[in-house]
Amino acid sequence: MSKKKLFMPLSTFLRRSLYSIPPYCPFDSSQFKCSTYISLPTPPFTPYNHLSHDPSRYFLLNAGISVKSVCSVSSQKIETRCWNCHATPESAPFLVCQSCRSIQPADKSIDYFDIFGLEKNYDIEVSTLEGKYKNWQKKLHPDLVHSKSEKERDFAAEQSAKVIDAYRTLTRPLSRAIYLLKLEGIEVDEEQTVSDPELLAEIMEIRGAVEEAADSEALNHILSEMQEKVKHWSNVFANAFQSRNFEEAKSSIQRMTYYERVTDAAAKKL
Repeated sequence: MSKKKLFMPLSTFLRRSLYSIPPYCPFDSSQFKCSTYISLPTPPFTPYNHLSHDPSRYFLLNAGISVKSVCSVSSQKIETRCWNCHATPESAPFLVCQSCRSIQPADKSIDYFDIFGLEKNYDIEVSTLEGKYKNWQKKLHPDLVHSKSEKERDFAAEQSAKVIDAYRTLTRPLSRAIYLLKLEGIEVDEEQTVSDPELLAEIMEIRGAVEEAADSEALNHILSEMQEKVKHWSNVFANAFQSRNFEEAKSSIQRMTYYERVTDAAAKKL
């Protein structure tokens, strides 16, 4: 009669036990860094209730072997990659892949300032926007990407519309101010009724002047006055926004809104 082996080699026991340990860390190298190492010796007995989630590890520990897994979650965001060639972007914003020239889907996390490579400030060099705007449109305008796939043409139409809206928004002081507050989570109701009696009286007087203006000279004079008022309250907004005084910023926007409407009314009569 053959005798049964009463023991197995330690290497075999280790191999079987280690393979039975469930993965405690998702092995995604972009988010996790994991290492496993074996240390000897350990205390002669480790209570099971401390390791009840892992029976395999319990037996290993009480065999004199400690298996430790150290996992650290990276704080970095998952990298954006091109949908076509999987290349990582060389620069931001990632609207078009620099490697394969594929147009990317619109990214909602990219705001209007990101599109033009600007800091989120009210005071910007508006004159520099036109060149950047034209460069984006050369890459994204639907009429210029007709040879692309239907998928990319759809991406281009969405991206192009966003670039156009970004350009129109940032080039005007009023819309730029409203957009900045929106990024701060503050919605501005442009239709809100003015409660300041002094401002109401001023607006009614200016509107009367526009209606009574008999020639272009009088209308141009009104337009010049409105431009000065918009400029003044634009500066007030810039200071209020920088100091995080959002109530004053909203008040400035309200005044700018009314002066812009008077400007439009005067321009229509020219």
